[in-house]
Amino acid sequence: MRDFLQRYVFHNLGLKLISLALAVGVWLAVARDPVAEVAVDVAIEFHNIPQNLEISSDNIPRAQIRLRGPERVVRRLQPSDVYAEIELNGLRPGERTFDLTAQQIHEPSELEVVQVVPSQVHLTFDTRLTRQIPVQPRVAGTFAPGYSIGRIVVDPPNITISGPKKHVEAVEAAITDPVDVSGAIDHATFSRHAYVSDPLIQVASPDPVRVTVIMQKVPLTGGSTSTVKPE
Repeated sequence: MRDFLQRYVFHNLGLKLISLALAVGVWLAVARDPVAEVAVDVAIEFHNIPQNLEISSDNIPRAQIRLRGPERVVRRLQPSDVYAEIELNGLRPGERTFDLTAQQIHEPSELEVVQVVPSQVHLTFDTRLTRQIPVQPRVAGTFAPGYSIGRIVVDPPNITISGPKKHVEAVEAAITDPVDVSGAIDHATFSRHAYVSDPLIQVASPDPVRVTVIMQKVPLTGGSTSTVKPE
């Protein structure tokens, strides 16, 4: 019995007591750490979308993730620590519904996913289309007496856009920011951005266009306002 106690109990007794104290301390710290829950709103990441495909849904949903775990971990949680992921590899144009479960959520290891809202995501996909569209300048103003707009020159006259096929095909022209020619009697050149109101459309070159307005004399009829198409 003495050999047993000497070999298995009293051998390295100091180290064993220190280990026991540390284990008890860790257990007490964990036991005193209350459990907390937090809801985090996160963007949904779409991975491996085919190169010729675009998301054509008007609204891209976000996810609310409810997490549970030690309060000390919840308190230091950052929005970037949690994200939802949907795999789009091999997808084709059309409508698709994706399950959004705990398996699609990436969170710190000490936290548990309690709920994901919404539980499903419905999206529409379309083939990417690129085409050129004309630039329509928006020109107006109170003209000087005896003058009206003779010509409008836009440089460049067209811009390139891309996006979901149905959205791109529906665009007739890009519109410039307003150009005010009030009081002009000769010609004037303005630098304006051309925009497309559809948020799913990307303008290939977002640089401003140059709008040159050339005035001409007309019989005196008083001031007027007008919007004139370029030649």
